[in-house]
Amino acid sequence: MKYQTDFTVTHKAAVMHSTPNGPANLLNEDVCLPAAAIKRSSLENNIAWMQNYADARGVSLAPHGKTTMTPWIFQRQVAQGAWAIGVGSAWQAKVAMEAGVPRVLMANQLVGKANMQLIAELKAQHPASGFFCCIDSLSNAQTLAAFFSQHGQTLDVLVELGVSGGRCGCRSVAQAERLAQEIAALPGLRLQGIELYEGVMHGDDAQSKIEQFLREAAGLLRRLHQQGLLNAEQAILTGAGSSWYDVVCNIWSEETLPANCRVVIRPGCYITHDQGIYQDAQNAVLARDSYACDLAGELTSALELVALVQSVPEPGRVIVNFGKRDAAFDAGLPQPIAHYRNGVRQQSDTQHLITHGIMDQHAMLSCPAEFPVQVGDILVFATSHPCLTFDKWKTLFLIDDNYNVIETIETFF
Repeated sequence: MKYQTDFTVTHKAAVMHSTPNGPANLLNEDVCLPAAAIKRSSLENNIAWMQNYADARGVSLAPHGKTTMTPWIFQRQVAQGAWAIGVGSAWQAKVAMEAGVPRVLMANQLVGKANMQLIAELKAQHPASGFFCCIDSLSNAQTLAAFFSQHGQTLDVLVELGVSGGRCGCRSVAQAERLAQEIAALPGLRLQGIELYEGVMHGDDAQSKIEQFLREAAGLLRRLHQQGLLNAEQAILTGAGSSWYDVVCNIWSEETLPANCRVVIRPGCYITHDQGIYQDAQNAVLARDSYACDLAGELTSALELVALVQSVPEPGRVIVNFGKRDAAFDAGLPQPIAHYRNGVRQQSDTQHLITHGIMDQHAMLSCPAEFPVQVGDILVFATSHPCLTFDKWKTLFLIDDNYNVIETIETFF
């Protein structure tokens, strides 16, 4: 348990009150508010649920670590059975490898001399840890080959398959196949398989487009295997963010894949889930997928923002002391789910409190003029899109269901 004993403030949600008779408690204002908190019961539930899902589908799980950038969480995901941790940058790979994860899957291109140097140093320092990154161009492949061969190292790479108008990735299967053939002839590189991200595909016909995309990727992997271009020990086929992982598993389970193929899914936001866009996405998964329905339990929202009412300047208007610097606001504003006064939960219906505006340090809520809220009350908020709440905090609090602080955990953005 990591409590500050000298009360030196090193982050914006520091523990300030000693508690000789028990742990610090957010509702008792032992901590500077606002604060971001993760409920342990929900976190443990979510880690187990997604691992159980991957196991039931016969695929490997590489949770996208960029969601939390929290080594404490990485270690628990791996302890529960995660095959790897996914990342998006060389820095994130450093954090994951130094946390002791067995494999790091960088679902992105490795470019730039300093980034390549960092990965080379990490590979030397952590020889037992696997590292994979993506390639979608010959120029990048040639640069990587020259750099890592000069360092006496072999870089494991995945050809990224993309879509027109999307993010990175080869824009056609033919282009990806040609690139794979070129990679196979280069020193310092070992082609491990195919990577994609289906989440860039949207619209009313998104599912049918995604299914076709997944089938094309499976066909490409078969051809690369037949041509002897892939690592003989293991071929990797990886995709699936937090919205379409069931479809990825369904389609690839129907495809005939090489016997040595490892299918890897990479959801990330399930770790704390939310009460916004990812709850909507999970509802869609449950409507589509019998495997998800048959699993015990369900994903639950674990990440909460605990804040103070700092002003009630006029009837029906409430100002709370958090803002854009504290919580995600790109996919819906944080909304109150509980109301406390002097540590006691109030019976007021928070559905009548609506967050309608947000500035750097202020959130503006509306409510009926007679709503029983006053300055100094605590409001607990649920958020949407956890990635952009995590990255605003150096330290989060792991709490029990009574808001007692169990442990402080650090992020590394």
